Amino acid sequence: MQIKIVALLFLCIFSVSTVAAEPIVLDRIRAVVNDDVITQQELTTRLNAAIKQLQKQGTLLPDNNILEKQVLERMITEMLQSQFAKENGLRVDDAQLEKALTRVAQQNKFESVAAFRAKLEKDGIDFSKFREEIRGEIVSVRLREREVDSKLVISESDIEDYLATQANQGNKGEELQLAHILIVVPEQASAESIQNYKRRAEEAQAKLKAGAPFAQIAAGYSDAKDALQGGLLGWRPADRLPSLFSDPLSKMKPGEVSPLLRSPTGFHLIKLLERKTSDTPVFITQTHARHILIKTSELVSENEAKARLQEIKTRIDKGADFAEQARLHSEDGSAPQGGDLNWLSPGETVPEFEKAMDSLKVNQVSGLVQSGFGWHLIQVLERRNTDVSVDQKKQQARNAIRSYKSDDAYQDWLRQLRDRASIDYRE
Repeated sequence: MQIKIVALLFLCIFSVSTVAAEPIVLDRIRAVVNDDVITQQELTTRLNAAIKQLQKQGTLLPDNNILEKQVLERMITEMLQSQFAKENGLRVDDAQLEKALTRVAQQNKFESVAAFRAKLEKDGIDFSKFREEIRGEIVSVRLREREVDSKLVISESDIEDYLATQANQGNKGEELQLAHILIVVPEQASAESIQNYKRRAEEAQAKLKAGAPFAQIAAGYSDAKDALQGGLLGWRPADRLPSLFSDPLSKMKPGEVSPLLRSPTGFHLIKLLERKTSDTPVFITQTHARHILIKTSELVSENEAKARLQEIKTRIDKGADFAEQARLHSEDGSAPQGGDLNWLSPGETVPEFEKAMDSLKVNQVSGLVQSGFGWHLIQVLERRNTDVSVDQKKQQARNAIRSYKSDDAYQDWLRQLRDRASIDYRE
């Protein structure tokens, strides 16, 4: 931060001393976040990108000062996560970033990253900055997996209570398309501050009642990550929603907005866009798999963990027993069982693990697979099609509980990250 600030001060001194020169438009600091700064130029670039995104979506733009504040808060949150990742040794190297960019290009129907880059630059988007934003998103996902998802605890009583609630509500197989506005309340907020946040939420609610488009108000008021997408949550199974949302939604018609809802995270407004009944599959494919995990940490870098696992894979390729190598080297709780994870249903593991596992044939050993927990070797032992039994319903309940607990815990973690930070706004 000191270097960046000194550079800006130097520009200011230089411009004052050059009396005869034409006026120079200087950059200035808009926020100091711990030891880093966000400049007006950086904010303007992100603001222009947000405006283009909203216009492309056909969303009416909020007032410019409201949108600018939203974008600045988003940049602060991203910077805090980046700082935390660096402090804790979490890195995304260029090879991983290139793979992610290739996937993004393919999702946008481009044959190569070069073609995708050309289109972005034609639209006035700085590709190097876009590239770093993708790196930041990857870091955010991995932080969530490591700091939030890996620490969630779901008890049997949670599952039984959940199943009982869903049976009483009778919403089996129903899916809801939702949009969401979240006003985050800091954990240590005073009573006066809470009232200020509530007034902000009530202001958003009043504008919605007056007929303002939900997407416009979400872009201008919501603190959720999906704010600039109009708060769109997409389709959600009714049985994967917390009771805070599901109770009012059960009485709502498409197009209606919920009353103002209060949770430990903050204030919420939910809009029901559409509802439909989905057919629950009778059979699912389960995979019996085992794995070896080498974790990354402050002491063990990504490259060190990867190199250690590569040595293990080489031994297995030469005939070493997978289970024995798991017992000796795996850092997962399944190590005493030779890495055996038993039967796994869709959604039970993190996406990177499941995608790699699903691509394997029976008895095949994967290459090195990275997730938020570290580096894995995976072997598929068996596959089977099974009907949706009582155990499977419990697993579906566990996944549902994990989904909404994860959302709440992640917002809480971000809030704590901000509460611990030193943030100095500069007007």
